[in-house]
Amino acid sequence: MKRKNGLSIMLPFAHYRLELPEVLQGALMIAVGLSAVPILQESLGFSYEAALTAVALAEALGLLHVLFADPVVPGWIASALSLVLVYLGGHAVGIDSIHALIALQLEVSAIFIILGATGLAHRLVSLIPPSLKAGILFGAAIAALARVFGGGGYLSKYPLSVGSGTVVGLFVLFSVSFRKMKDRKKAFKEIGKYGMLSSLVAAMAVGFISGELPLPELKWGFIPFSFRELFEASSVFSVGLPSASVFLAAVPTAIAVYVIAFGEIITAESVLAECVEARPDEPLEFNANRTNIITGLRNLILGLFAPFTPLAGPLWAAVTVSIGERYKEGKDSMKSLFGGVGAFKLSTAICVLLMPVASFLQPVLPIALAVTLVVQGFACSYIAVEQIRGDRNAAGTAGMTGAVVYLAGLNWALAVGILAYLLLEGGAGKIAEWAKGLKKLRARK
Repeated sequence: MKRKNGLSIMLPFAHYRLELPEVLQGALMIAVGLSAVPILQESLGFSYEAALTAVALAEALGLLHVLFADPVVPGWIASALSLVLVYLGGHAVGIDSIHALIALQLEVSAIFIILGATGLAHRLVSLIPPSLKAGILFGAAIAALARVFGGGGYLSKYPLSVGSGTVVGLFVLFSVSFRKMKDRKKAFKEIGKYGMLSSLVAAMAVGFISGELPLPELKWGFIPFSFRELFEASSVFSVGLPSASVFLAAVPTAIAVYVIAFGEIITAESVLAECVEARPDEPLEFNANRTNIITGLRNLILGLFAPFTPLAGPLWAAVTVSIGERYKEGKDSMKSLFGGVGAFKLSTAICVLLMPVASFLQPVLPIALAVTLVVQGFACSYIAVEQIRGDRNAAGTAGMTGAVVYLAGLNWALAVGILAYLLLEGGAGKIAEWAKGLKKLRARK
């Protein structure tokens, strides 16, 4: 429904029907959302109840996208999670890490909202050299994979569950062989529709059968909300705003996070373009500025009331792609794209509140997080390579920057990356040419 001011509102049942496959997928894929619980406990010192409440709030805020006719499934800024964890690693768990995350999330929110409102997002990202973008992504990949395969990582704790989950997840999402199998066999095509769900099912089956994971103890009712504890432990209205120095220290990470998130917006744009081309029967509009603003508002609310380590991102790529693929098959498969994305987000927002779902999935949460980290590490790696393909010096800058991200932190990595760009890639000359071009443009005006 479009209002006179141009704002579109989409309501379930009134403007779209809910699609059953996405409802079922959301019911199990909430395991990925719930895997933020151990992250919040480890990085911020939240109790289980406070962390559950924060996840429920984050899932509810994700509904804003479909409500305002943004045809994507939002999620975390997953590819930036490892950078955020590296950033928080320099702060003591508790009030220090909470203040550090508040500063970061509020800055990320401001970048999203300002660039969305002004339409300057493309211009900002275009100014960053490809080697630096690639280096940030390489650093995110290394940090993500180190949490799984490094000493004391998830693989050493749950070798069978993590091993089976990651192998199945990577195979279903990225394998050329599986893509061919989907074209030949309907059963594989059906499996592919559910994205990462197959990896979680495989990990749960192997973990429960081998005894590596304890069997879940089912509990009934709703999750134990702890809004008061969450508010008192982390809200700026309780713990106060971070100091100016903390805000200043968060700036490089905030910019890097946005660069990664903007890549997700570009991905969403391309996925929706394919959907529009395949299905001209439904008018779909993807507006990057609207996506920026909604994502910024989600981060603003979380930053003020419940700082959220994975941050609020514009796209859950694996799920959006799988829904888009089914949508492209025609009206008989999915009447409206909003029916798919709306059903999935409503399912996750409701299921996260149900104690039977939370208690059933609790043993597998570390596995879901490990699989997510490996998938994002793989995705960050190939996106990084695409940024600098065919340029040896840029590849060297990117590799060196990525290694320093993991070894010494993002601030040192940016310093190394910028210096390498200026000295080894002729960056100083490129900047001078860009400045001359800008002068000529101003003179013409």
